[in-house]
Amino acid sequence: MEHFENLLNAEDFDGAANNLAFEFRKRHALPEIYQLGLVVHDVEKAAEGLESAGIGPFFIAAGAPVFWHERGKARDISGKLGIAYYHGLELELLEPTKGSDFYRDCLDPDGGIVIQHLGFLVKDVDDWADRLTKAGSPVWVRGRLQTGPMKAEFAYMDTVDACGMVIEFISWRFLGWSMKPPSGLFRAVGRLEKWTGKRCIPL
Repeated sequence: MEHFENLLNAEDFDGAANNLAFEFRKRHALPEIYQLGLVVHDVEKAAEGLESAGIGPFFIAAGAPVFWHERGKARDISGKLGIAYYHGLELELLEPTKGSDFYRDCLDPDGGIVIQHLGFLVKDVDDWADRLTKAGSPVWVRGRLQTGPMKAEFAYMDTVDACGMVIEFISWRFLGWSMKPPSGLFRAVGRLEKWTGKRCIPL
């Protein structure tokens, strides 16, 4: 697994990020990288450290997905995540969840920030998931998040052996319409969280 600190220390962050799983992405004609999925021991501590380096602010929330099917089996999970933006990429901080070891298995014992997955924003998650499944990389986790009229479908693909990390397809919808996540809203709520001192809100 690649460490996020390596990207931050690179002379060319954009080039280093774009080089992640490059051959695999090219071979399967994947769209541009939208998200870096970063596994950490503690989302709030990791966010604080990155914010001190000028990244963020992070929007932090805790809750449970509408559903989470791992290896085809339904699981009840809950967890915490943080979202910020850097050089045009969404950074998603993820703690190990209750009910699954999907993120826990990627933790760095020394406390580093691990790039567990690359996320790609697509209109149809299942269509892209089917493409990789037919190419030999099946669905690892299929799930859905929802807050009010906003819904996010996602599929984590079993691509670690093929490219060194997990590939994720993400589709956001508002009232049924395909959309790009509102980065400005996440930034605003992240600032509000910092200002009030309440760094995590329930969803």
